[in-house]
Amino acid sequence: MNDTPETRIDRNAIKAWRLSGLIYGLFFFTPAIGYGGISWWANDLNYIILGTLSLAAIVLYLLVSFFIPSLRWKRWRYDVGEQEIDLLRGLVVKKRTLVPINRVQHVDTNQGPIFRKFGLSSVKISTAATTHEIPALNDEIAKEVRNKISYLVRQVKEDV
Repeated sequence: MNDTPETRIDRNAIKAWRLSGLIYGLFFFTPAIGYGGISWWANDLNYIILGTLSLAAIVLYLLVSFFIPSLRWKRWRYDVGEQEIDLLRGLVVKKRTLVPINRVQHVDTNQGPIFRKFGLSSVKISTAATTHEIPALNDEIAKEVRNKISYLVRQVKEDV
């Protein structure tokens, strides 16, 4: 296997993923709120079950909002070479993907509202089989990566 990719995604990814975790993590409280409401309405509230659901929701909320984003940032690496795009990621299981440049069909950048707030974009690389993503790059770097991949693909297509 080739050397491990060294290029990191933008450090603001941690802030963006934390904000996403804080927003979407609120759904972890749905079972506790639902159980509490139904039990209260039925006048059969079990505080042990309610406490267990609430504690589980708080633990998941804190993990998703604070712990996982920084760990995810530390594990994400990529490199764009003349022959391939090398992606390395994964929290528990490391996943490494090599995308040959000659298999790339098109490359896009996209940006949601949370990434826009932090000046981040993702680069999506499409092949015939699937789409790969390099998340949370600075807008200018994302543009450079997209243009570099596009240029390399044109070079490879001209050689064939």
